[in-house]
Amino acid sequence: MIVLFTDFGEVGPYVGQVKAVLVRDAPGVPVIDLLHDAPMFQARASSYLLSSLIDVFPTDVVLLCVVDPGVGGSRAPAIVEADGRRFVGPDNGLFEVIMRRANERSFRRITWQPDSLSASFHGRDLFAPVAAMLAQGKDVPSEERPEEEARRPHWPDDLHEIIYLDTFGNAMTGLRAKNIPQTAEMVINGHRLTRSRTFSDLPEGGAFWYENSSGLVEFAVNQGDAKTALGIDIGSSFTIDAA
Repeated sequence: MIVLFTDFGEVGPYVGQVKAVLVRDAPGVPVIDLLHDAPMFQARASSYLLSSLIDVFPTDVVLLCVVDPGVGGSRAPAIVEADGRRFVGPDNGLFEVIMRRANERSFRRITWQPDSLSASFHGRDLFAPVAAMLAQGKDVPSEERPEEEARRPHWPDDLHEIIYLDTFGNAMTGLRAKNIPQTAEMVINGHRLTRSRTFSDLPEGGAFWYENSSGLVEFAVNQGDAKTALGIDIGSSFTIDAA
Protein backbone atom coordinates (compact mmCIF):
# COMPACT_ATOMS: atom_id res chain seq x y z
CA MET A 1 0.00 0.00 0.00
CA ILE A 2 0.89 3.67 -0.30
CA VAL A 3 0.18 5.85 2.74
CA LEU A 4 -0.22 9.63 2.50
CA PHE A 5 0.98 12.03 5.20
CA THR A 6 0.85 15.70 4.20
CA ASP A 7 0.07 19.24 5.32
CA PHE A 8 -2.01 19.88 2.18
CA GLY A 9 -5.35 20.09 4.02
CA GLU A 10 -8.61 18.41 3.08
CA VAL A 11 -9.84 21.37 1.01
CA GLY A 12 -8.45 22.16 -2.43
CA PRO A 13 -7.10 20.18 -5.38
CA TYR A 14 -3.76 19.00 -3.99
CA VAL A 15 -4.62 15.65 -2.40
CA GLY A 16 -6.85 14.73 -5.32
CA GLN A 17 -4.11 15.42 -7.84
CA VAL A 18 -1.58 13.36 -5.90
CA LYS A 19 -4.03 10.46 -5.76
CA ALA A 20 -4.72 10.76 -9.48
CA VAL A 21 -1.00 10.29 -10.18
CA LEU A 22 -0.85 7.27 -7.87
CA VAL A 23 -3.83 5.63 -9.55
CA ARG A 24 -2.32 6.34 -12.96
CA ASP A 25 1.17 5.09 -12.13
CA ALA A 26 0.35 2.28 -9.67
CA PRO A 27 -3.10 0.95 -10.64
CA GLY A 28 -4.53 -1.47 -8.12
CA VAL A 29 -2.24 -0.43 -5.26
CA PRO A 30 -4.30 0.67 -2.22
CA VAL A 31 -3.85 4.31 -1.17
CA ILE A 32 -4.45 5.17 2.49
CA ASP A 33 -4.96 8.73 3.77
CA LEU A 34 -3.16 8.81 7.10
CA LEU A 35 -3.62 12.56 7.51
CA HIS A 36 -3.49 15.77 5.50
CA ASP A 37 -3.39 18.27 8.36
CA ALA A 38 0.16 17.74 9.57
CA PRO A 39 1.60 20.89 11.20
CA MET A 40 1.70 23.29 8.29
CA PHE A 41 5.25 24.18 7.13
CA GLN A 42 6.68 22.58 10.30
CA ALA A 43 8.94 19.66 9.40
CA ARG A 44 10.23 19.24 12.94
CA ALA A 45 6.85 18.90 14.64
CA SER A 46 5.67 16.70 11.77
CA SER A 47 8.69 14.41 12.23
CA TYR A 48 7.70 13.55 15.80
CA LEU A 49 4.08 13.12 14.77
CA LEU A 50 4.88 10.86 11.82
CA SER A 51 7.05 8.60 13.94
CA SER A 52 4.22 8.01 16.41
CA LEU A 53 1.71 6.92 13.74
CA ILE A 54 3.49 4.26 11.70
CA ASP A 55 3.39 1.15 13.89
CA VAL A 56 -0.02 0.09 12.53
CA PHE A 57 1.41 -0.31 9.03
CA PRO A 58 3.22 -3.38 7.67
CA THR A 59 6.94 -3.18 7.08
CA ASP A 60 6.62 -3.32 3.28
CA VAL A 61 4.55 -0.14 3.10
CA VAL A 62 5.52 2.99 1.13
CA LEU A 63 4.78 6.25 2.94
CA LEU A 64 4.51 9.38 0.79
CA CYS A 65 5.19 12.25 3.20
CA VAL A 66 5.10 15.91 2.21
CA VAL A 67 5.61 18.81 4.60
CA ASP A 68 7.79 20.88 2.35
CA PRO A 69 8.09 24.64 2.88
CA GLY A 70 11.37 24.57 0.92
CA VAL A 71 9.83 23.01 -2.20
CA GLY A 72 11.77 23.98 -5.31
CA GLY A 73 14.77 25.09 -3.27
CA SER A 74 18.02 23.45 -2.23
CA ARG A 75 16.62 20.65 -0.08
CA ALA A 76 16.99 17.23 -1.71
CA PRO A 77 14.24 14.75 -2.58
CA ALA A 78 14.78 11.62 -0.54
CA ILE A 79 13.99 7.96 -0.04
CA VAL A 80 14.50 6.74 3.51
CA GLU A 81 14.22 3.10 4.49
CA ALA A 82 13.72 2.42 8.18
CA ASP A 83 13.14 -1.09 9.52
CA GLY A 84 11.67 -2.18 6.19
CA ARG A 85 9.31 0.74 5.66
CA ARG A 86 10.11 3.16 2.85
CA PHE A 87 9.48 6.89 3.08
CA VAL A 88 9.45 9.30 0.14
CA GLY A 89 9.58 13.06 0.63
CA PRO A 90 11.79 16.09 1.19
CA ASP A 91 15.08 15.89 3.05
CA ASN A 92 14.29 18.67 5.50
CA GLY A 93 14.21 16.83 8.83
CA LEU A 94 10.82 15.23 8.24
CA PHE A 95 12.35 11.75 8.58
CA GLU A 96 14.76 12.50 11.45
CA VAL A 97 12.75 10.86 14.23
CA ILE A 98 11.90 7.86 12.04
CA MET A 99 15.60 7.32 11.36
CA ARG A 100 16.64 7.96 14.96
CA ARG A 101 14.33 5.28 16.34
CA ALA A 102 14.96 2.66 13.64
CA ASN A 103 17.30 -0.29 14.08
CA GLU A 104 18.17 -0.39 10.37
CA ARG A 105 18.03 2.59 8.05
CA SER A 106 19.35 4.00 4.80
CA PHE A 107 19.14 7.35 3.04
CA ARG A 108 19.06 7.91 -0.72
CA ARG A 109 18.78 11.09 -2.74
CA ILE A 110 16.39 10.77 -5.67
CA THR A 111 18.05 11.53 -9.00
CA TRP A 112 15.06 10.58 -11.18
CA GLN A 113 13.13 13.51 -12.63
CA PRO A 114 9.83 13.54 -14.49
CA ASP A 115 9.44 15.08 -17.93
CA SER A 116 7.53 17.96 -16.34
CA LEU A 117 8.29 19.20 -12.83
CA SER A 118 6.46 22.09 -11.23
CA ALA A 119 8.68 24.24 -9.03
CA SER A 120 6.00 24.31 -6.35
CA PHE A 121 4.29 20.88 -6.39
CA HIS A 122 6.86 18.13 -6.01
CA GLY A 123 4.29 16.08 -4.09
CA ARG A 124 2.39 15.49 -7.31
CA ASP A 125 5.15 15.61 -9.92
CA LEU A 126 8.09 13.94 -8.18
CA PHE A 127 7.24 12.20 -4.93
CA ALA A 128 4.00 10.54 -6.08
CA PRO A 129 5.57 8.88 -9.18
CA VAL A 130 8.52 7.70 -7.06
CA ALA A 131 6.18 6.24 -4.43
CA ALA A 132 4.27 4.47 -7.20
CA MET A 133 7.48 2.96 -8.57
CA LEU A 134 8.55 1.71 -5.15
CA ALA A 135 5.13 0.23 -4.43
CA GLN A 136 5.39 -1.82 -7.62
CA GLY A 137 8.88 -3.05 -6.86
CA LYS A 138 10.55 -0.92 -9.51
CA ASP A 139 13.99 0.61 -9.15
CA VAL A 140 14.10 4.37 -8.70
CA PRO A 141 17.19 6.22 -9.97
CA SER A 142 18.82 7.49 -6.80
CA GLU A 143 22.14 7.61 -5.02
CA GLU A 144 22.90 6.26 -1.58
CA ARG A 145 24.28 8.90 0.73
CA PRO A 146 25.71 8.81 4.27
CA GLU A 147 22.76 8.98 6.64
CA GLU A 148 24.51 11.77 8.56
CA GLU A 149 23.64 14.10 5.68
CA ALA A 150 19.95 13.73 6.55
CA ARG A 151 20.19 13.78 10.31
CA ARG A 152 19.33 16.47 12.88
CA PRO A 153 21.34 15.36 15.94
CA HIS A 154 20.59 18.60 17.82
CA TRP A 155 16.87 17.77 17.98
CA PRO A 156 15.76 16.27 21.31
CA ASP A 157 14.68 12.64 21.62
CA ASP A 158 11.31 13.88 22.89
CA LEU A 159 9.80 17.26 22.07
CA HIS A 160 8.18 19.23 24.89
CA GLU A 161 5.80 21.01 22.53
CA ILE A 162 2.34 20.63 21.07
CA ILE A 163 2.78 18.93 17.67
CA TYR A 164 -0.82 18.28 16.59
CA LEU A 165 -4.36 19.46 17.35
CA ASP A 166 -7.23 17.23 16.31
CA THR A 167 -10.76 18.32 15.44
CA PHE A 168 -11.84 17.92 19.08
CA GLY A 169 -9.15 20.34 20.26
CA ASN A 170 -7.10 17.57 21.87
CA ALA A 171 -3.38 18.40 21.83
CA MET A 172 -0.75 15.78 21.04
CA THR A 173 2.76 16.44 22.26
CA GLY A 174 6.10 15.16 21.02
CA LEU A 175 6.68 13.42 24.34
CA ARG A 176 6.44 9.63 24.69
CA ALA A 177 4.32 8.76 27.72
CA LYS A 178 6.33 5.64 28.57
CA ASN A 179 9.17 7.89 29.71
CA ILE A 180 7.03 9.91 32.14
CA PRO A 181 6.02 8.93 35.68
CA GLN A 182 2.27 8.53 36.00
CA THR A 183 2.30 10.93 38.95
CA ALA A 184 3.93 13.71 36.90
CA GLU A 185 2.06 16.94 36.30
CA MET A 186 2.22 18.92 33.07
CA VAL A 187 2.37 22.70 33.34
CA ILE A 188 1.32 24.81 30.38
CA ASN A 189 0.19 28.44 30.26
CA GLY A 190 -0.31 28.43 34.02
CA HIS A 191 -2.48 25.32 33.92
CA ARG A 192 -1.38 22.28 35.90
CA LEU A 193 -2.62 18.96 34.52
CA THR A 194 -2.59 15.62 36.28
CA ARG A 195 -2.79 12.27 34.53
CA SER A 196 -6.00 10.37 33.93
CA ARG A 197 -6.49 7.08 32.14
CA THR A 198 -9.27 8.33 29.86
CA PHE A 199 -11.84 11.08 29.34
CA SER A 200 -14.66 9.63 31.42
CA ASP A 201 -12.47 9.46 34.52
CA LEU A 202 -13.08 13.21 34.93
CA PRO A 203 -16.24 15.31 35.11
CA GLU A 204 -17.30 17.20 32.01
CA GLY A 205 -14.96 20.15 31.45
CA GLY A 206 -12.08 18.60 33.37
CA ALA A 207 -8.62 19.08 31.82
CA PHE A 208 -5.96 16.38 32.09
CA TRP A 209 -3.09 14.61 30.36
CA TYR A 210 -3.08 11.00 29.30
CA GLU A 211 -1.23 8.46 27.17
CA ASN A 212 -2.98 8.51 23.82
CA SER A 213 -3.44 5.58 21.45
CA SER A 214 -0.13 6.38 19.74
CA GLY A 215 1.82 6.37 23.01
CA LEU A 216 2.23 10.15 23.23
CA VAL A 217 1.40 12.51 26.07
CA GLU A 218 -1.78 14.31 25.05
CA PHE A 219 -3.69 17.16 26.70
CA ALA A 220 -7.47 17.00 26.64
CA VAL A 221 -10.68 18.26 28.22
CA ASN A 222 -13.53 15.83 28.82
CA GLN A 223 -16.22 16.80 26.29
CA GLY A 224 -14.40 20.07 25.72
CA ASP A 225 -11.68 21.78 23.70
CA ALA A 226 -8.18 21.76 25.22
CA LYS A 227 -6.89 24.21 22.63
CA THR A 228 -9.35 26.87 23.77
CA ALA A 229 -9.44 25.97 27.47
CA LEU A 230 -5.66 25.99 27.84
CA GLY A 231 -4.90 28.75 25.31
CA ILE A 232 -2.51 26.57 23.33
CA ASP A 233 -1.54 25.97 19.73
CA ILE A 234 0.97 23.95 17.73
CA GLY A 235 4.41 24.87 19.02
CA SER A 236 3.23 25.75 22.55
CA SER A 237 5.79 24.46 25.05
CA PHE A 238 5.22 22.96 28.47
CA THR A 239 7.18 21.71 31.47
CA ILE A 240 7.00 18.55 33.57
CA ASP A 241 6.73 18.55 37.34
CA ALA A 242 7.68 15.02 38.33
CA ALA A 243 7.73 15.69 42.07
